[in-house]
Amino acid sequence: MRFVIQRVTSASVTIDGSVHGSIKDGFLVLIGVAQTDTEELADKMVKKMCGLRIFADEAGKTNLSLADVGGQLLLISQFTLYADCRKGNRPSFTDAGKPDMASPMYEHIIEEAKKYVPVVERGVFGADMKVELVNDGPFTIVLDSRDL
Repeated sequence: MRFVIQRVTSASVTIDGSVHGSIKDGFLVLIGVAQTDTEELADKMVKKMCGLRIFADEAGKTNLSLADVGGQLLLISQFTLYADCRKGNRPSFTDAGKPDMASPMYEHIIEEAKKYVPVVERGVFGADMKVELVNDGPFTIVLDSRDL
């Protein structure tokens, strides 16, 4: 499982010309699910993500978590995080979770995140989405389950 976490001052996702979800200060998270991922692993990833202390405290140090600052989440499924570009110029996505497994896992991640953060917005699994964000910092972290 891979999360690309971007600290943002605002972010939104538009589907078919309509805004589907938007947030103010918080994280825009691109979520890649692998075929071998489990709900237990997803729970660890969500807990780690929500506990990251990457917001500035009164001294300007990155010491505060999402909960500490009342931050919000925008969670977007993105199978392309499992692109394999080692051979040729056309990426392979064979390591990405198949939709019948990855879609329920994405839904589980959303529900788990709601245990930590009151405002959780989302995209739609498999939809053609347009994502806009104002990256704060910029501050971007890649959280990979292999590193937990």
